[in-house]
Amino acid sequence: MLTGVFSPAAALKRMLNFNAPPLKNAAAEPVWKVLIYDRFGQDIISPLLGVKELRDMGITLHLLLHSDRDPIPDVPAIYFVMPTEENIDRICQDLRNQLYESYYLNFISAISRSKLEDIASAALAANAVTQVTKVYDQYLNFITLEDDMFILCHQNKELISYHAINRADILDTDMEAIMDTIVDSLFCFFVTLGAVPIIRCPRGNAAEMVAVKLDKKLRENLRDARNSLFTGDNMTAGQFSFQRPLFVLADRNLDLATPLHHTWTYQALIHDVLDFHLNRVMMEEGQGAEPSPAGARPKKKSRKTYDLTAADKFWQKHKGSPFPEVAESVQEELDTYRAQEDEVKRLKSIMGLEGEDEGAISMLSDNTAKLTSAVSSLPELLEKKRLIDLHTNVATAVLDHIKSRKLDVYFEYEEKLMSKSTLDKSLLDIISDPDAGTPEDKMRLFLIYYITAQQAPSEADLEQYKKALQDAGCDLSPLNYIKQWNLFSRVMNTGSQFVMEGVKNLVLKQHNLPVTRILDNLMEMNLCVTMSCDDVVVFVLQAIVFVVGGGNYIEYQNLVDYAKSKQGKKVLYGCSELFNAAQFIKQVRKQDTCKLSRQHRTKNMNFNESGQFNLLVALCVCVCVCVCVCLKQAGNYLFYDL
Repeated sequence: MLTGVFSPAAALKRMLNFNAPPLKNAAAEPVWKVLIYDRFGQDIISPLLGVKELRDMGITLHLLLHSDRDPIPDVPAIYFVMPTEENIDRICQDLRNQLYESYYLNFISAISRSKLEDIASAALAANAVTQVTKVYDQYLNFITLEDDMFILCHQNKELISYHAINRADILDTDMEAIMDTIVDSLFCFFVTLGAVPIIRCPRGNAAEMVAVKLDKKLRENLRDARNSLFTGDNMTAGQFSFQRPLFVLADRNLDLATPLHHTWTYQALIHDVLDFHLNRVMMEEGQGAEPSPAGARPKKKSRKTYDLTAADKFWQKHKGSPFPEVAESVQEELDTYRAQEDEVKRLKSIMGLEGEDEGAISMLSDNTAKLTSAVSSLPELLEKKRLIDLHTNVATAVLDHIKSRKLDVYFEYEEKLMSKSTLDKSLLDIISDPDAGTPEDKMRLFLIYYITAQQAPSEADLEQYKKALQDAGCDLSPLNYIKQWNLFSRVMNTGSQFVMEGVKNLVLKQHNLPVTRILDNLMEMNLCVTMSCDDVVVFVLQAIVFVVGGGNYIEYQNLVDYAKSKQGKKVLYGCSELFNAAQFIKQVRKQDTCKLSRQHRTKNMNFNESGQFNLLVALCVCVCVCVCVCLKQAGNYLFYDL
């Protein structure tokens, strides 16, 4: 995690200890209490704290706010909820019903004064004023998935999705609401981090709108010295030094090829082909297993859940590795486990203790110390076996998708398309091959070809591709939107410059995706920041990249690899939502009205589909040539300095 006062996990632990520093004495008995959260709070806690950790902190019961809850009058309750009208009403109802001994109210984002007054009125009416012990704004309105990755929300994520931001009929009020939601979460992130960022963003899109609003909110908070969240106890000494993090805001429209790309790393593959969200994989228990024999009754499949957490050393080591390396490592881990297990069995056999219990073994003389040591390691071996089984099942399910859909073929072909390498097979051959992937795989491949092509295919070629796609069962509505987007990206900013290059085969080579290249350019620059009316040169060592409109594990892993190559520099990745290719295509499909997104439309002008539209394009080209010349030296990035 970047430098700051709190990590999100530490902030949650402090909250669960009644907003006091957690006890350092592990032997001390915790105060037993109940945790009440809403869906937002549940999503924030679940990737960071497991049931065991909650129990260690004295949480005997954790319940949803709007579930049916019985009174527990002798136990304190910690609430962790969003300050919505619905939640406030339920808290007031709990006060009236005298459900708990005392109430510690923690709001995920700042609660308004009017809602605080509603709670006060309810407490007064229920004669429970003394029971409302503490009320806190926690500023934790974001979800931390990794030490270096966060998203804004999982519940109601469609409200700030790519489709919501880019739909053609969006109203000004709707866009303002979306931007306010994103800014509120980003503000919470920086409050928790305890750092004021140096903001950089591209011009003329949703990322700039977020930057302007976030800059304004940060300035307003800093002006109020008495109540600023970045001073006093909330700010470490010297936080306003030259080590402020660089905050790079990017727009999803900068690069539409990467979200569609078939990937080859373990974590990104799991997210692409399995049901993976909030660090949890859900799959059918029989998935990846051999089919039932002919004539046999098929086994009833149940849903199995696997948590991929920081405590899983295999996951931490291999989540960014190419899948073939993961498969080899799983086999190596299994062989090592079997060797250790066989050693324990061999020792027990030599000592004539097969079937004896551990109590008998532990009482053996000194010459059996080796056996005792082996047996004492059994709990560790069992945990290792559990993790091996977990990754064997998950990797087998991923491998089934790779084989059945020929994902390795798609990955290799798309890498060649993006790097402008020579293709050894016709695109039409892959699209027309009934055994090569699903209709969605074929559409993803063609969209990447269309986006990355230096020159758009002719109408005749396009019709041929469309016919082949339709024959393969593809829905062409995503193509309609990409055609509109591609036209204007070429006119406005020659979007082809942002595709990745330098990748020629299945072996993952070091290459930088668009957001990584932007970050690299900014981090290598000596940023000039205005502080106290003087210009100060800042050497950037810490950076946060945030994508407005949604992100993916492919970009995250690319930034992780980039950070590893830059000694002494730390990079964190965030996005408004995390989607895989199927979810992204679903959003693009909603744009099938073939209208331009809001950021590419001219307000209050009614152009038809004939010569007037062509005139608009011609004027845009002329204007953009002039603008690009003016902005070339500035790097096309706005500077927001505090």
